[in-house]
Amino acid sequence: MSASSIGPTRYAAWRKTSLGRIVERLEHQALLGIAPPLRGLNVLDIGCGDGVLAAEMATEGARVTGIDADPAMIMAARATVTEGQFLAGDACRLPFSDASFDLAVMNTVLCLIHDRRAALAEAARVLRGGGHLLIGELGRWSPWAVIRLMRVWLGTRLWRQAHFSDARLLAAEMASIGLAVEAMRGAVFFPPWRWAARLMAPFDPALGARTTVGAAYIAMTAQKI
Repeated sequence: MSASSIGPTRYAAWRKTSLGRIVERLEHQALLGIAPPLRGLNVLDIGCGDGVLAAEMATEGARVTGIDADPAMIMAARATVTEGQFLAGDACRLPFSDASFDLAVMNTVLCLIHDRRAALAEAARVLRGGGHLLIGELGRWSPWAVIRLMRVWLGTRLWRQAHFSDARLLAAEMASIGLAVEAMRGAVFFPPWRWAARLMAPFDPALGARTTVGAAYIAMTAQKI
């Protein structure tokens, strides 16, 4: 999640855990598995965080530009992806011209943005005709969502403003900005326990290709009509 309340240090700590590594691998696999071929594309990573996903896309041949609200994240992203361009900015007011990019990516970003419609409209604006929007979002019907909501009730502030999505909501949001959904995938069907992740991770991609119900993470790609 790319939010100023999280920061690069927390990202790094999450990746040091075996659960974090498994979850991130499955999420990125689901997301990039439904992306168009990346080689040669001009890609905008909106809410790029510390640049780890951008680095994966650059490795596949994409020309990556990243934007994030947190300057600390931008510094981390620049260190991670030396050939990319990264700047601090607002997802609801992107500093780019219309039709500037072939692909826009929003990975666990909408869940932490108050004005989802404005952010989506901006992503659509900077896409060329026929370009794609690639989204990864927190699933509504999953054990992770239940536990996160329980933590909010117990006083945790991190997830208090978070929004959880499902396939129907995401499809409706795409239609509202003139994009046609091409594919959806689910990922992370196990509860947030290390032993469960190790046991169930090998079966996760096959399940995610069939449904998003129960997934903690939903990946979707849509094309600008």
